[in-house]
Amino acid sequence: MNERIYLWELFDKEQTPEAQRKMVGKNPYYDLSPIPSPKVREEMAAFIRWRSTQVCAARVYSDRQYYKKLCRFFQESIRPQTSLLDKPADVWIRQFKGWMFKEQIPIYEAQNTVNGSVLMIKVREISYLEHLLKFLTVDDRKEEEKDVWELDKLGIDFRNNPIKRVRRLVFTGILQDDIRQEAKKGIHLNLQSEAIACVQKELTAIRRLSRYLDERHPDIKSCKDIDRMTIEEYLTYLKTEATETKHFHADLNRLRCLLESIGQMCDYPNLIGLFLTRDIPPTPKAAFKTYSDAELKRLNREIVKLDEQTARLMIIHQMLGTRISDTLTLAPDCLSEQNGEIIIRIRQMKTKPYEKPISTELASLIQKAIAYTQERYGDTPYIFVNEKDTTQAMTYATVQYRITNLIHKKDLRDDNGNLFGFGTHIYRHYYGVKLTEMHLDDWTIAKLLGHSSVRNVKYYRRMSNQLLADETRKARRMLSEVILNNLDGWEDEYEQIRKDGSLQ
Repeated sequence: MNERIYLWELFDKEQTPEAQRKMVGKNPYYDLSPIPSPKVREEMAAFIRWRSTQVCAARVYSDRQYYKKLCRFFQESIRPQTSLLDKPADVWIRQFKGWMFKEQIPIYEAQNTVNGSVLMIKVREISYLEHLLKFLTVDDRKEEEKDVWELDKLGIDFRNNPIKRVRRLVFTGILQDDIRQEAKKGIHLNLQSEAIACVQKELTAIRRLSRYLDERHPDIKSCKDIDRMTIEEYLTYLKTEATETKHFHADLNRLRCLLESIGQMCDYPNLIGLFLTRDIPPTPKAAFKTYSDAELKRLNREIVKLDEQTARLMIIHQMLGTRISDTLTLAPDCLSEQNGEIIIRIRQMKTKPYEKPISTELASLIQKAIAYTQERYGDTPYIFVNEKDTTQAMTYATVQYRITNLIHKKDLRDDNGNLFGFGTHIYRHYYGVKLTEMHLDDWTIAKLLGHSSVRNVKYYRRMSNQLLADETRKARRMLSEVILNNLDGWEDEYEQIRKDGSLQ
C-alpha cells in the first residue's frame, strides 16, 4: 500500500475555503511508514480517509500532531502482527495514557470556561485515539438500538437549531437497562415532532430520575413499575434535597412528556396521567435586565476592536433588536426595497418570520457583512457562517467564546463593578426599552420586536418607568399647581389633601 496519504487527495482544493487552503499549505501528508504493523497501517489509513469525510481540511491537517504521537506510541507498544482490534478500547487507552505519562506529555489540560472558571479536560491526543478505536469497532445494530445515537443516521427530519447543532443523543447515563431501552422508544417518538432542545431536556430529566431510582428504589428496573407514590416521593426529594438546579419546572414538564410517550409506545397505562397539574411548579420569573447607556458604550468600545465580521455581527445584532439565533441565521437575500424603504426579512427560530424597515446605515453594515462572506466563501445560506463548515451558520458557542474572552481579557465591568456576562438577549431588552422611551404605541413596538402580540411589551415599559418619570416631572408639577389652584374656596373637608402648597 502507499505509505503516504496526501491531504489534497482527500479534499477538493478548489472547493476548500481560502483560509483553510493557506493553513494547509502546498500538499502535506500522513506518513504511515513509522507504524510497525501492516494491519495497523491499513486501519489507520482507513480511519484517516473516513475522518476526511467528517471534518474539514484544516482539522485533518491539525490532527497530524496527534497522529505523530500515536506513531511513537505504536513503535514502542505493538508488534508486526498486531491489530488494534486485538484488545478492548479501554486497554489501548490505558496503555496510551501510561506511555504519555512516561514521555511527560500531559494527560489533562486546563480550559477556561465562558463564566471565568477553569476545567481540567483530557487532551486531544486521547480523544483522537478514542475516535480511531470507535471507528474500528463495527456496530451492526440499528442506530435506535445503540446507547449513543448519531442523529444523521436515524433518518428522522428532526427540528435542529442552526446555531446550536446537536449531533448525537447519549443514553448511557440511564442506569437501569430496561428504563434505558424504554426511554429510547419514547425519545424516538418525540424526536419526530419536538425540537431537539426539548428532547435533550427529556434525556436530562430521565437521567436525573434514573439516578434517584438507583439510590432510593433499586427494585424499580422498568417504567412499568413507577407509580404515583414513587412520583410523589421524587417530587419531595426535588424540593428538599436536590441541588443540581434551583428550578424544576422545565425538568418535570419534559419528564411528564417523555413518560407519557413511553406509556404509549410500551403500552404502560400506569404512565398516562401519572403527573398532576399541581405537581409542576410555576415558571420562575426571570429578572428583566438591560444595559445602561454607559455600559453599552464600554462594551462597544472594545467589541469594535474584534475581527471585523464579529464586530459587525454584534453591532447589527444590537441595531436589529433580534434574538441572537435570528441574527446568526440572516440570509444573504434578507434585504429588499419597498416603497422607498429598506426592508429586512428575519427568520425567527422560535416563531414565524417577519419583516420590518431598517435605516440605510444598518443596511450598509449588513451589505458589507454579506460582501465579506461572499468574497471569502462564495455563495452561502447564511451571512455569518461557520468557518469550518460554511454551509452552516456561525454557532452560538463561537460568539459566546469570543465575547466572553474579550470581557475577561479587558476586564469589562458593569455599573456595579461586576464582570459583564454574555448577555446577547440583554441587547434586545435595551432595544425594546429604547422603543418605549420614544413613546411608540404597543403594537408598533411589538411589530419591531417580532412579537405576535403586545403581551410582553409591558416588561419593556416597566424598565423605562424612571425615564418616563423624569421626562414628565415638569408636566406633572404644572398639572398639580392647576389642581391646587382649583381647590381654593372649597369646603374645609378638602383641605386634608393640601399641605405646604403641594399634593400628597
